[in-house]
Amino acid sequence: MSEVTALPLPRFVSDLPLSVGVEEEFLLVDADTGVLVPLAGAVLDDWSSGLDLQSEMTRYQVESATPVCRSMAEVHEQLLAARRALAALAGEHGARIVASGTPVLGGVRPPPLTDTDRYRAIASEYGSLVDGLTICGCHVHIGIPDEETGVLISNHLRQWLPVLLAISANSPFSEERDTGYASWRYLAWSPWPSAGAPPWFESAQDYHRTTGVLRSTGAALDSAMVYWDVRLSAKHPTVELRVCDVAATVDEAVLLAALVRAIAGTALAGRPAHRVPDLVLRTALWRAARDGLDGAGIEPHTGRLVPAVDMVRSLVDWTRPALHEAGDEDLVVDGIDRLLMDGTGAVRQRRAYRRRGSLVDVVEMLAAQT
Repeated sequence: MSEVTALPLPRFVSDLPLSVGVEEEFLLVDADTGVLVPLAGAVLDDWSSGLDLQSEMTRYQVESATPVCRSMAEVHEQLLAARRALAALAGEHGARIVASGTPVLGGVRPPPLTDTDRYRAIASEYGSLVDGLTICGCHVHIGIPDEETGVLISNHLRQWLPVLLAISANSPFSEERDTGYASWRYLAWSPWPSAGAPPWFESAQDYHRTTGVLRSTGAALDSAMVYWDVRLSAKHPTVELRVCDVAATVDEAVLLAALVRAIAGTALAGRPAHRVPDLVLRTALWRAARDGLDGAGIEPHTGRLVPAVDMVRSLVDWTRPALHEAGDEDLVVDGIDRLLMDGTGAVRQRRAYRRRGSLVDVVEMLAAQT
């Protein structure tokens, strides 16, 4: 398949380095048993100011959001502060926070929802789809000057979604069983009618025309329910990457943020993006969710199986000029080397389980590395 020329560059581009923000979702578990506990309201009631800590759709979850950052050092500092604050707040209620895409122990169906009109409307409209919503992701926002820039970046991110998912895979266990996947979160999220990889867009007008179809058909109640793996943010002047599991550690979250920003920078530098066929992209995402970095990925130009680690190296090579420009090259190269040596979050979860065959050990490991 030949490469597709990028959309014309916008009239102006934000000063480099591009701004970046990260949202992280966490599970709340009992400090002694490791079982999910619906304590989000109580935990967040104790927070008054400072860091941006929020509730999520279920009462098993809490979320943090960084302010706008210009360096990965800022991202690291903000993520670490938020995790420490949430851990301290949870500890006051006999709980711990866990960075895992899915719950290892406990949980009920349907999950206890946060009591808001919006969440009640979603539950009423979409029924049992809410049963699988006790899942946690990592969302990376890149600042954009206009929507055409956001669409340009979305098209470039699209081809790398499976690689970013494989790097972040951190949800092999769900509700006391091994799912057989590295990222069960991604599969649990997939049934939503507005989820999955976005289409290729010719323009911002094309983007809004397509999201309008989701809203007019009831597949999304509003723009905030456009749950694509990449979207224009409904709240901020950003393009938002949503494909990843919540990162197991702060360092891994920073690695993801640096890679996403580098893809955006590569887009703005005028390098063409490959228009991956929808079927190839869908199967590549399934493969990434199943194998993580331990198996095969799908090469987007040929549709052939290749070692997943080769796809990671291709991403680093493709973005290297942007990484260098932003000062993130060493951070990413070292982070990828550590990840390949130590294994993804999913690999480490299974390693913890194999030591004694105990899922409690998995939760303990997760809480400690969070």
